[in-house]
Amino acid sequence: MNERSVQLVAKRDRLLELLGSYGSCAVAFSGGLDSTVLAKAAQLALGDSAMAVTGLSASMAAGELDEAKQLARQIGIRHEVVGTDELSLAEYRQNTPDRCYHCKIELFGRIEQLARRSGMATVADGSNLDDSRQHRPGTRAASERNVKTPLAECGFTKSELRTLAEHWKLPNWDKPATPCLSSRIAYGEKITTERLAMIDRAEQFLRAHGFRTLRVRYHKGDMARIEVPVESLAKFADADFRREVVEQFKSIGFKYVSLDLEGFRSGSLDEGQRGKGEGGRRTSLELGPLSSLPTYAPSKLGG
Repeated sequence: MNERSVQLVAKRDRLLELLGSYGSCAVAFSGGLDSTVLAKAAQLALGDSAMAVTGLSASMAAGELDEAKQLARQIGIRHEVVGTDELSLAEYRQNTPDRCYHCKIELFGRIEQLARRSGMATVADGSNLDDSRQHRPGTRAASERNVKTPLAECGFTKSELRTLAEHWKLPNWDKPATPCLSSRIAYGEKITTERLAMIDRAEQFLRAHGFRTLRVRYHKGDMARIEVPVESLAKFADADFRREVVEQFKSIGFKYVSLDLEGFRSGSLDEGQRGKGEGGRRTSLELGPLSSLPTYAPSKLGG
């Protein structure tokens, strides 16, 4: 093994040992890469004493809950779904830069209630080491609610989690990040169920046309800003496709449709939080008005 593989094996083993020390654990499980790796590790380390919990609200994109259920079945971990009501919180609807904090407080509170009823000693979240370098108000909520972050504690980066997920044959090992729909709405623009539904429908339309990595950002005045990888921008040069996009988006409820010429950037709405402001470097075009890893030594932990 090379040095990187040795380091990853050590982190994996430490993760399984750490989770085992919890005795029992409820994993906040969105079905994304990070929480899937954590759920898999919890199942390996704790067996029936591990549980995955998914929060369901209007901010979850269509199809994500079904994917989470399927992943939990494949992992073999008990899976529960709890309804969350962050949209009832004025602080959340106002959509300030700490919006995620209020969402996570609501989510962790609901998971904690279920964990207590189910006899789970610990609640864990899938935050990783890279999250500490980005704008993540939700990490403050985890700290306040005493939610464990074992992936970050063991030093896992996003790329390492992808490698481990591939080694464990998790089907979403290469899935693009899928944050909640509220993260698409520019700060200061109120979050409503109608706007979330508009974004969801628009993104589903683009996915149906072959785009895998994308965002539809909502801006003031019902304007959509489409982000796709730079190499995919050329598809919008086709007049027929462009016309179809505009017609579909306007039927959904957008008044203006624009294409971001910088291409896809995860967290682009947070650029202002890094000192660039909403104007920043952005340029938009308006379209219409491990297979090599050894297994863990103790056989009961597997993988």
